[in-house]
Amino acid sequence: MDQDERLLHASSFGAAAVAYAEHRPDYAQAAVRWALRPAPGQRVLDLGAGTGKLTATLVALGAEVVAVEPDPAMLTELRRSLPAVRALPGNAEAIPLPDASVDAVLAGNAMHWFDMAAAGPEIARVLVPGGVLAGLWNVMDDRVAWVSGLARVGGSAAVGPRDTPASWRAETADMHLPRTGVAARFGSPEQAGFPHGQRRTADSLVATIATRAGVLVMREQEQATTLSRIRAFLASRPETAHGEFTLPMLTGVLRVRRL
Repeated sequence: MDQDERLLHASSFGAAAVAYAEHRPDYAQAAVRWALRPAPGQRVLDLGAGTGKLTATLVALGAEVVAVEPDPAMLTELRRSLPAVRALPGNAEAIPLPDASVDAVLAGNAMHWFDMAAAGPEIARVLVPGGVLAGLWNVMDDRVAWVSGLARVGGSAAVGPRDTPASWRAETADMHLPRTGVAARFGSPEQAGFPHGQRRTADSLVATIATRAGVLVMREQEQATTLSRIRAFLASRPETAHGEFTLPMLTGVLRVRRL
């Protein structure tokens, strides 16, 4: 994905902010605990916080959270759902916080949108020495047969390379590194996956997939065709055709320490 395409995808979510807040999953608490375990304190920046899915989990775990989000519509949803959280406009490349002001920077399904050549120094700036940078991604567990079928039917725009366990590891292993030869500011990465799930119906799973960037940027007819194909697949499977079911997932974590 080139720079222009990346920016197009990254900026697509605001138009679907309400649906994003309603349908996107939260994050496995065990994954968030693991991400934070080496952090020297409880001050956490949720960077690219969206509508606050990860923010809410951090609050539930007792972290002292500040959320930063560039999209006004997403930020409005976050403030509506979590009014007690300090939530600021900003982005990974220009973080509106002082130097050495947080113990951990976490990004939920957001780090792949960062320009790490600029974001890396900014994240390092706001972290205390030894602080933690962690990216978290909710991925569909395609080791389950019907989920694997869904990935095939949906295509890469609906179920992309970071959306299934094996490809997630390869796609995110060096996500913390700049791609321009700038010296890395973080240590060796660690990755771990934690079981997770989301209760869905066929309709609500289609609505969830419709909030993915690859679907949001489709032309209207292509989007309708893709979602119709997914809906037909779900109607054909005994696991998903009738009522609620659990979408099997993992929360994958990439964790590094500030040098």
